Amino acid sequence: MKQMETDVIVVAAGLSGLAASIAAAESGAHVITFEKSNTTGGAANMGMGPLAVGSPIQKAQMVNLTPGEAFRKHMFFTHYQVDARLVRDYYFKSGSTIEWLMEMGVEFVGAQRAFGADEATRPYADGEFTWHVVKPEGGGAPGPRAATTMTKAMTQRANDLGVTFMMETPVKKIIMEDGKAVGVIATTNDGEEIEARSKAVIICTGGFGDNPKMIQEETGFEFQKTIFNFAIPGMKGDGLHMAWEAGAGKTQPTMELMYQLPDNMNHFYIEGAFRQPCLWVNRLGRRFMPEDQIANTTFTGNAISKLPGKVAYAIFDSKMLKRWKKHGPDIASHIHPHDLYDGFEAEWERDLAAGYEPICQADTLEELAEKAGISVEGFLDQVEEYNADCDAGFDEIFEKNRHYMMPIEKGPFYCCKQYCGAYGSLGGILIDYKTRVMTNDYDVIPGLYSAGTDACNIFGDSYPFTLSGNTMGFCLNSGRIAGENAAEEAVEY
Repeated sequence: MKQMETDVIVVAAGLSGLAASIAAAESGAHVITFEKSNTTGGAANMGMGPLAVGSPIQKAQMVNLTPGEAFRKHMFFTHYQVDARLVRDYYFKSGSTIEWLMEMGVEFVGAQRAFGADEATRPYADGEFTWHVVKPEGGGAPGPRAATTMTKAMTQRANDLGVTFMMETPVKKIIMEDGKAVGVIATTNDGEEIEARSKAVIICTGGFGDNPKMIQEETGFEFQKTIFNFAIPGMKGDGLHMAWEAGAGKTQPTMELMYQLPDNMNHFYIEGAFRQPCLWVNRLGRRFMPEDQIANTTFTGNAISKLPGKVAYAIFDSKMLKRWKKHGPDIASHIHPHDLYDGFEAEWERDLAAGYEPICQADTLEELAEKAGISVEGFLDQVEEYNADCDAGFDEIFEKNRHYMMPIEKGPFYCCKQYCGAYGSLGGILIDYKTRVMTNDYDVIPGLYSAGTDACNIFGDSYPFTLSGNTMGFCLNSGRIAGENAAEEAVEY
């Protein structure tokens, strides 16, 4: 067995692991970072940017949101069911983290909100300008994967600081002696075992989005049946199991809910085209929320998770399609292509011919309901009620914005099933505000830390979408906090 020794060991090199590695090295610690894949960055490579409050970017844009205000908004949203000190320290550190990244050469397009609430709900649900979107490599419009340039810069910074990366070398076990974490057991790609000793260990393995069994056991969702989450290869929940085995307290993991289509990246025009305030119904044919609020993907995912069969149906007619093709979508997307409806029909016809299960088209409402699996009687009653409200110019049920009240009346009719999606899992490891892992009795386990989504227990039951970029923000800042505190413990050892 190969022997290694260092000050701090970081388990995994995703966003939180990179942040922890850099912060520990900048604090004077020698760092070894183990990563099971052949690349760094993890799920962050699919993202666009982190949350921050009080950053130079926001100040330049005259965004006057303060860390204290963001903290209070977050705690009110979660009804104080989460660790207030951890949340407070995260927000107050987040602005300096953007400066930290900029010093590494990371450029940002700007700070923005992920969505703008409708006028009627704006005072209660509007997004803040917290999302710091990374400038894509080579420039151009930002979109999914823009944050890859950030993870590349962080990886370069870690290398410059002398961090040792052990790629394709997953950690299998935390070594515990006398109640203290003193190292790890890892295995190389060719089967060689490594015993690496250290003064502190930081777990940053990114949750269990790629573990269908664990998703069902821990959250009740069935992967590819009732939830279609991003499944970044390798995110099997290893860190959670290692931490629990080492005595870590267990918090209830959740899925970071949104909504999306199966294999959505290969059906991006279809997915984007139906994210509009048209008619949304459940399997019984009944509306279940005001459709002008679907831009808050967390709330929409929550609503879908409580419907019969955990599925919703978005429906529009040919008249609406013609309007959107001419004037553009009613709700603009920061994620989906800007030419949604120019490319819609070609992809629609392709997917219909291929038998893509979530979609169907019909010339009559009865036929559409039958094809989609919606109660025909319930659907026809709902359309009649909804169309009457459209004609009257007021939604009697949900008070949906009258500008979006367009009747369903002219075939062909288009329908797309909407399923729960998720960016991945959240939480499971109990930590304190210094990111130190604690037992179920809230005793600190010496030498053991956790950061990122493994320990992201700060959202309560729902992602706070009004403070967008929060998951990547927590990964970065909890990683920095963990790296700094682990290095301090290692130096004092």
